[in-house]
Amino acid sequence: MTGTADELELAVAAAVKGDRTAAARVLELVQPGVVRYCRSRVGGSERANLSADDVAQEVLIAVLSALPGYRDQGRPFMAFVYGIASHKVADAHRGNARNKADAVEYLPEVLSDDTGPEDHLLEGEVSRAVKSLLGTLPEKQREIVRLRVVVGLSAEETAEIVDSTAGAVRVAQHRAMKQLRATIEKDGEERWR
Repeated sequence: MTGTADELELAVAAAVKGDRTAAARVLELVQPGVVRYCRSRVGGSERANLSADDVAQEVLIAVLSALPGYRDQGRPFMAFVYGIASHKVADAHRGNARNKADAVEYLPEVLSDDTGPEDHLLEGEVSRAVKSLLGTLPEKQREIVRLRVVVGLSAEETAEIVDSTAGAVRVAQHRAMKQLRATIEKDGEERWR
């Protein structure tokens, strides 16, 4: 998150009352964390019609739409945002599973100087390896690792989102990381590269 939690809470309070500038500031403050979260759940590269950045945009639109009716319930606003993000990611995965088409708007006339097929392949392999590795964890530990390591939230912020305590989040993260290390050592580092 770019600003402080207090700045976000003030912006949310003003946005709920209809202040458009405050609503824009809310989106600006939550956007980096939402993008990181979506990329950790969807992957960094576009697959078929599933793009992490598109999902993040849908999350931000949903947050903006929900702002007028938002009521503070004693939890951080980011817990509310990550709840929306979790649902939007699940919706995107369901939608992608149903749609088997790989539509392209047009064929390029010249080759791109950007990353080549090898880079895309490696990026996809790394994403699959990380997803597979995280898949060895129970869901709550997987979510804690995403929020703490990928998104960069504090133990306290993560605890609010997963409805736990900061101490329990730290313990779960430690156990998850230990389990991931053991899995890599057991299966051999080559498999996870």
